[in-house]
Amino acid sequence: MNYSTIKKTAIAASLVAALGYAENAQAQAQVFGGRSQYRTWSIGVQGGITTPNVLIGGQNAFGQQVGYFQNKVGEYYGLTVRKQFSHLFGLEVEANRGSIKTFNSDLASFEAGSGANGAGTARSAKTSVNWAASLNGVFQLGTIDFMRRENAINFYAKVGLGAMAFNPVQYANNDFTGAEVYNNKGKWGEEIFGDRERVGNRDYRLGMYVPVGVGVKFKLSEVVALNLGYTMNFTDDGLLYGNSAKSQYNQRFGNLYGGLEFTLGSKDKENLTFANPVANLYDELKDPSLRNEVEALKQRVSTLEGAVAILGTDTDGDGVSDRFDKCPNTPAGTVVDGSGCPILFPEAVVVEQAKAEKFSAIQFEFDSSVLKTSSYAELDRLAKDLRASNSSVLLNGYASSEGSAEYNVTLSQDRANAVKQYLVNAGVAASKITTKGYGDADPVASNATEAGRVQNRRVEIKL
Repeated sequence: MNYSTIKKTAIAASLVAALGYAENAQAQAQVFGGRSQYRTWSIGVQGGITTPNVLIGGQNAFGQQVGYFQNKVGEYYGLTVRKQFSHLFGLEVEANRGSIKTFNSDLASFEAGSGANGAGTARSAKTSVNWAASLNGVFQLGTIDFMRRENAINFYAKVGLGAMAFNPVQYANNDFTGAEVYNNKGKWGEEIFGDRERVGNRDYRLGMYVPVGVGVKFKLSEVVALNLGYTMNFTDDGLLYGNSAKSQYNQRFGNLYGGLEFTLGSKDKENLTFANPVANLYDELKDPSLRNEVEALKQRVSTLEGAVAILGTDTDGDGVSDRFDKCPNTPAGTVVDGSGCPILFPEAVVVEQAKAEKFSAIQFEFDSSVLKTSSYAELDRLAKDLRASNSSVLLNGYASSEGSAEYNVTLSQDRANAVKQYLVNAGVAASKITTKGYGDADPVASNATEAGRVQNRRVEIKL
């Protein structure tokens, strides 16, 4: 596979993948609670070495015969800034600088082009990379783990597009310190207009490159990870190692690196880079509040099944179907209106109000606003009455004396709101329900004993 094919394939793949992941990243993160519950920004520092070739092979323009060019190690270091969009994908800005080195083991195999010191035979070359910067798509390869709840090792692949400023220098010897046979520093950017020539004045040549790499991260703590990787860099330039007989071939180089990555944000939040969606799903399914909601739904289904069974029947025999009867259980022989309610004189109205049905207080566990399943029957009865009579209800929440006064007021309000939510789910209009939290005020029993405190953890119902 030649460079042009690799370049086009890498760019196309990176753009398609980045667009696809960016489009779905929000949806992916929302499945497991949204990105707001994670730390998604990180910075990294790295250092390593460069080689004038890559693992997949290919021609190196510095030389004409295979085997004549020997790898030399150059230094390479830089930093990264990454934004993780989901447990699968992130975007990274990477910046590096350093050098790339190589030398020719056959002195006669290479003739350098014109440079600072004229034409001559080059024995070695050193390319100084003043800066190289790229935007990379980073694809997490090992985030889903069915065996462990937390990932400590994460494999990744990356591909991107970048620009670099470099200057190659060719030498007549192998130690990169002898006579220079090629150095165009200060002359890059030369242009010719007809018979006029403008001499360039730049120290570095600008070029594009495509980084393609793989790596692995080891989680050292909730903040720090060890990052090891290898990147193949495919340039669009034949002068990466200076002028030569093969300068028409676009050049490449590899870099092997290691470094540390630091995740930014609150330590109370999980690092999205190492998040395991399977563990998150397990946690959500085991959430006690979710189980309570499931139990409440079961009770609601049971209630609805019973309501369907009696739909259209006239239980009290007053001539009005229960479906439309606003006053069920009317005593036999009572004169009712079209809604099934008794037609009463004012004195009779007073009597009916005096006989209004009372409802028991709803009890709660210590430091909890979750409804007990034992309260569902009473709440269903209350909901049925409120729907039938279209009455309003006041829910007063209370707490025992444990905890601060401020905390108890909040807890008692949460308890009243829990009862309200159940009634709303049962078909009672929210506008008919008023809630108020009174904390540990107005105890119905002594807070000196546990038995008394149990009675004080309640919501009272006032029609």
